[in-house]
Amino acid sequence: MSIAQRAQSLRPARLTPLRTVAGPGSRPLYLAVKRGFDLVVGCVLLLLMAPLFALVALLVKLSSPGPTFFRQERVGKDGRPFTMTKFRSMYHGVDATAHHQYFQQYLRGVPAPNEKSTVFKMHSDSRITPVGRHLRRLGLDELPQLLHVIKGEMSLVGPRPPLAYEVELYEERHKQRLLAKPGVTGLWQVRGRDVVNFESMVDMDLEYIRNMSLWLDLRILLLTGPSLLWAFMTK
Repeated sequence: MSIAQRAQSLRPARLTPLRTVAGPGSRPLYLAVKRGFDLVVGCVLLLLMAPLFALVALLVKLSSPGPTFFRQERVGKDGRPFTMTKFRSMYHGVDATAHHQYFQQYLRGVPAPNEKSTVFKMHSDSRITPVGRHLRRLGLDELPQLLHVIKGEMSLVGPRPPLAYEVELYEERHKQRLLAKPGVTGLWQVRGRDVVNFESMVDMDLEYIRNMSLWLDLRILLLTGPSLLWAFMTK
């Protein structure tokens, strides 16, 4: 079975219209087991990937002047803010206005200038360093998020953590994404990653929240690596 076919097997039936999503808070046993799983696997991955962390940090430092890490406020579960850390993939000191404007277009489903379609990530973003572009394609810039998993601010699997100005543009339906703890990876990453439109991404996050289980988390985790590699090879 190909990677694309395996990813397709995770696609749940689309509900029309979408129901109001019940949060996972009514499942304390599942949440406790999920937290234990995140803590154990997060620590193991952090130890195993220590050499890769060091290599990526060196590449970032040599690629352009500026700090190794990029810190940014994100919105977590139930709207609680937290400061997320990533490896820096952009030139230091760049203006975030371009991304703010791009997201407004993306949310409305309107292609931004110099973009062929309404995809999640800007393909023509001049703020990204050459090294940062490769780190993003392989998802290596997100490795420090394992620290947030260990701290309990994120989970290994869950919705993507949005920026505050993104949440300000949300409709009520979109805010249901915040019912679950944000994740390092999720359904949309293994199914379509940055090539899906905003409404489809929200649909995937809400479907994940409806169907949350350790089995689903394991399947998503196992597909994340191959999906990243497939995306890298086909771009």
